[in-house]
Amino acid sequence: MEEVRMADVSSTKVVLVGAGNVATALALALRADGQQVVQVWSRTEASAAALAGKVGAAHTSDLSALCPDADIYVLSVADAAVPGLAPQVVQAGNPDAIYLHTAGSLPLGIWQGAAHYGVVYPLQTFTKGQAVDMSAVPLFLEADSPGTLSRLSAWASRLSRRVMPLSSAGRRQLHLAAVFACNFPNCLYRMAGELLEECGVPFEALLPLIDETAAKVHRLPPALAQTGPAARGDEEVMRRHREMLSAHPDWQRLYELLSREIQHGRGKEGEECFICNI
Repeated sequence: MEEVRMADVSSTKVVLVGAGNVATALALALRADGQQVVQVWSRTEASAAALAGKVGAAHTSDLSALCPDADIYVLSVADAAVPGLAPQVVQAGNPDAIYLHTAGSLPLGIWQGAAHYGVVYPLQTFTKGQAVDMSAVPLFLEADSPGTLSRLSAWASRLSRRVMPLSSAGRRQLHLAAVFACNFPNCLYRMAGELLEECGVPFEALLPLIDETAAKVHRLPPALAQTGPAARGDEEVMRRHREMLSAHPDWQRLYELLSREIQHGRGKEGEECFICNI
């Protein structure tokens, strides 16, 4: 396949198909780098206009009206919508452009009909209105050919210091790991907050503990940072905890499963886990 030809990276013209959290973070990073976000598409005109206004771009809610001469089209929408939108984006866009999606769980091959295509997966949780330093966000790339990957890497490296290639299979595994590292702990925070409500303690009381726990894994492997009654083998404390959860049978089972996993994982790094009072 002929190597993709793209304008100098600094003058790359980008179309964002989507106006959600990931698209917003990318748009702001592209603007900060001096690249041109020429157009934003969203299903709703208001959403497209709101993001376009932040980066000085045109906007549309009509896929057939996509800019026909962009260098890169980034499809950043809910995973379930990507397969249906991708062929429409390719049909409307520049045949010589690179077509990208940002989904962690979807394969490279959804870009049927595109000559040059790939994936740019940012490993981060994004929130509208919350600034993110994109230069510190790992970007995982995959492309249809070495030539496309080279061009894509040059473009992505202007946005992040941490750019690396990863296959579709590897990206699916990474996405699964991210669910365990991000989504599940947040669910546990909610459950902890509900337990605190029962005794009149505000959730904010947990924040120093949460912050220090997260900081530990910057210094230690998780197996060595593990603390608590399961790590200590304190069966009496765990028994009392299970009794206290009798009104929450699902949480009780989850407590048992997680405690068992903590005990199974003790010392996996070759040493005993550190012990503390929590």
